[in-house]
Amino acid sequence: MVNEMWPGVIDTTQLSGTHVAAVNRMSDAAKSGTWGEVVEIINSSSWISANQWRIEGRSWFAPLHQAAWHGAPVEVASRLIELGGWRSLRDAEGKRPIDIAEERGHTHLREVLAVADPTPVEQLRYAAWDQHLSELIASRTQLMDPVAIRPVQTEVIVAENLDLLSFLYPGMYGGFTMSVHRLRLFVESSSRVAGGSGQAHVITEGGCVLVEEGFV
Repeated sequence: MVNEMWPGVIDTTQLSGTHVAAVNRMSDAAKSGTWGEVVEIINSSSWISANQWRIEGRSWFAPLHQAAWHGAPVEVASRLIELGGWRSLRDAEGKRPIDIAEERGHTHLREVLAVADPTPVEQLRYAAWDQHLSELIASRTQLMDPVAIRPVQTEVIVAENLDLLSFLYPGMYGGFTMSVHRLRLFVESSSRVAGGSGQAHVITEGGCVLVEEGFV
């Protein structure tokens, strides 16, 4: 089963200083094209994924975006993908690594970064899912201290063939897991310290419906 994490917390006060420093080192290495250091940091930490962007950054460039920008060797891009890098992950401007590589004329990366373009219908579906999911997360965490997060990009679940995409919400001692079945987004959420706090929702383009609650 492919279960990936969404590194969506962009509030450094909710993260350990050690983690933030390691992410910054990886981001600096990727920005400078020091690929060996990038790979070493990802391999040495169970909490830093190949899809991690600079936590307080504005571009939301993950290592694969930087590889596309630099025109890194195909072997580098392939290694980042092997480490879990998502070719469908979009930056703050909505660009995927393949889009950046094409803009900069790095045609040698075209094959390794190739990812299917969503159809207009799929674009509308993902946008609706993202919106309803953001509203659900806000609703489920409204009694907690506000935390700055990057909204989950549900497109990656389909594009990367993920069985589950999880998002751990700070202070919740739990969070959200998402999966896609029959063109519907299924979301389970719970807190480990609150018995019976579990809820399951089904999200479609039309809205978000609670289908089960009360589980651990």
